[in-house]
Amino acid sequence: MAAERLRSVELVQEQLAFDGIPERLVRVTPAKLTTWSSCPRRYRFNYVDRPQPSRGPAMAHTTLGAVLHNALRAYYELPSEQRTAARLRELINRYWKSDGFAGAEQSADYLARALDWLSDYVERDRLRGEPVGVEKWVSATVGTIIVQGRVDRIDERDGELVIVDYKAGRKPPDVDAARNSLPLALYALATQRMLHAPCPQVELHHLRTSEIVTWRHTADSLAEHRQRAERLARESRDAATSIAEGADPDRVFPARPGAQCAGCEFRRHCPEGTRAVPETEPWALLGE
Repeated sequence: MAAERLRSVELVQEQLAFDGIPERLVRVTPAKLTTWSSCPRRYRFNYVDRPQPSRGPAMAHTTLGAVLHNALRAYYELPSEQRTAARLRELINRYWKSDGFAGAEQSADYLARALDWLSDYVERDRLRGEPVGVEKWVSATVGTIIVQGRVDRIDERDGELVIVDYKAGRKPPDVDAARNSLPLALYALATQRMLHAPCPQVELHHLRTSEIVTWRHTADSLAEHRQRAERLARESRDAATSIAEGADPDRVFPARPGAQCAGCEFRRHCPEGTRAVPETEPWALLGE
């Protein structure tokens, strides 16, 4: 009887596979899918190899981005009446780190800039409404994947939810960046599933300039992003499975060398990446 039940299960699984329905959902984060899409080799170093390869030195632009995100998270978690300029400055100083900067002088220079950037940003942002979620963890089934991750901010405006993502790079993002962002689309899909409210709009907030770019998705455009995410999830899962079955890791997880190799934390382990671009100083990607 047990053998018969097992065979029945196998027949059901075969039929599900035949019908194009997955045997199990794939759990993903937008960060993992983005990493796989940009460089499978970096994906392997981050998420597959254990023990994980050693990372390079801290990069100042990464440190700066983390500080700005942490300060804004703490600021918007305060009751609205406590969100003052003085508290914001206190939070920026509290979270400030100098990892990757050229020295105390450069660190102090960027601390002063950060104070100005965020002071201007929150003043302009004050009229946009009250966030309903700050660094909110979302987890929801979207098609054949389970999307999980932490959203910088979720706003509610005119009965709709809005995904807000902070950017701290040298240049403001453009509309194409918002429209083509897989993470933003997946967060929109997961958020509307979790909170049972429409979430068509995604925004990129550039913290250095306070510039905001907006994109409103349609059901079709969100479906396109979902399908792309499902494909990437299958590819990365199958690659990890093949490694466990003895495949050559370098073949299954090829490097995609390019300008991004300059800031890759694993470049020392990747011959293709080290040949692609010269090694840069940890503060070189800060910009001016």
